[in-house]
Amino acid sequence: MSDNEPGAQVDVTKAWKATQDQKGAATRFRIFAAVAWAVAIGTEIAAIVMLRQHKFDHGGMVLLIVLLAAIAVFAIAGNLLWKKANTQDPASRADAFRFFVQNQLGAIITLIAFLPLIVLIFMDKDMDPKNKKIAGGVGVALAVVATLFGVSFKPPSVEQYTQDMNQCAAQIKGGQPTTACSPEVAAQAQDIARDSAAVADATKDAAHPGGQDVVFWIAPENGAKKSSTPHVFHLCEGVSPLKGKTVNHGSVTEAYAENATRITKQIPMEQSQCGFGAASPAAATSASSAAASPAEAAASSAAQ
Repeated sequence: MSDNEPGAQVDVTKAWKATQDQKGAATRFRIFAAVAWAVAIGTEIAAIVMLRQHKFDHGGMVLLIVLLAAIAVFAIAGNLLWKKANTQDPASRADAFRFFVQNQLGAIITLIAFLPLIVLIFMDKDMDPKNKKIAGGVGVALAVVATLFGVSFKPPSVEQYTQDMNQCAAQIKGGQPTTACSPEVAAQAQDIARDSAAVADATKDAAHPGGQDVVFWIAPENGAKKSSTPHVFHLCEGVSPLKGKTVNHGSVTEAYAENATRITKQIPMEQSQCGFGAASPAAATSASSAAASPAEAAASSAAQ
């Protein structure tokens, strides 16, 4: 993965979004993490009750240390599961508060699972001073280690995945080694590369034997930078679906940026209306694949 801050030369198209499979996996990991954290906090509560009952005043040190270790184990397990969930469905840096909480929640929960118990150990006037130092020291050490497992030093973000996705798409289109194609972004990057290839294939003519990278789409409403609902993009401004509409034009990259997220299914009709050659099998296949999702098909019908 690349760094969190987008580079100036990155070819940005649409923002990355978690797929349904990724969202489902993230939900499962978060449920398991919550269970592990609940066990850690429950163990802390049990230790506090026993501490209040003076179970550790002159003995029981092994049990107290075991309880502290159990808190650490379950807290660390929850932290690792939560981080795994965040790789599947990260937060956006645009929402700074949510981004911080989502990525540092493990550290916050770990401190909650340790600090009250550690404070009570050091404040206990009835516990043997030597045992207090041992238990308190072990508790502090375990709390530090478990908290570090909960801290995300380089947290994933929607912006980072968007950068990686578009770098991956550029590498696929250019036939380069796909070094940016992490599992989280590869599938969506392939969609972008597929649509770009379909446009080039559909716009070949005598003047442009390699095709063009110019498409046309319905402009975002009320001068917005991005449409609120997905649209498709078209081969020229004169096609029938765009008649009477406010139209923007530019590269496939620019279309994606305004939420026009795939090529029209009506390639043969639009080639005829725009004066391009007949659709090749590759372009027709790409357009058919792009419309495979029911949600995308509904968006296409609305746009066309």
